Amino acid sequence: MIYKPTITPEEFEEMSGVDHMELVDGELREKGMGLESSFVQTRLRRLVGNFVDERGLGMVFDGEAGYRCFPHRPRLVRKPDASFVRTGRFPNDRPPLGYTDLAPDLVVEVISPNDTSFEVQERLNDFLLAQVPLIWMVDPHTRTVHVYSLGEPFRRLTDGDELTGDPVLPGFRVRVAALFPPPLPPELEPSSA
Repeated sequence: MIYKPTITPEEFEEMSGVDHMELVDGELREKGMGLESSFVQTRLRRLVGNFVDERGLGMVFDGEAGYRCFPHRPRLVRKPDASFVRTGRFPNDRPPLGYTDLAPDLVVEVISPNDTSFEVQERLNDFLLAQVPLIWMVDPHTRTVHVYSLGEPFRRLTDGDELTGDPVLPGFRVRVAALFPPPLPPELEPSSA
């Protein structure tokens, strides 16, 4: 039998050179991002960040914020592409120096070309089990946003729809089409042949 060493969340937190990596059941897993998905992630984080800052609602974090809020998987540290924690949830309204055991109020995951459907579903399931109130799974390839809100039916939004922050960010609204670069004209679309 081959012994495969595992890393604890505490060891992972102290490691250098783990940008764009998560800890999944004690093993490092790279979280790659293509340029288009990076563009979408940055745009959404800026829109949510501006909305939150103008209203003093809490804190928005980038893709390096680590969450250890998964009792079902103690050697798991997820780094969503963007996240939001509302005011009053951190002690003294200050984020910890390292990772947090607190589940965020909003998780944004932008699907990259390197992501497998298993990895996307696994991330989604982990955040659902952690009782994250609002999850946006954004797919630049299909120009869709899948919205998961606790106690509500799943919704799939397309270019013509409006993404809202209810119930976590009441009043936040943006057209789904505004999250993505302009679509390619039909003659420039890659052929499926």
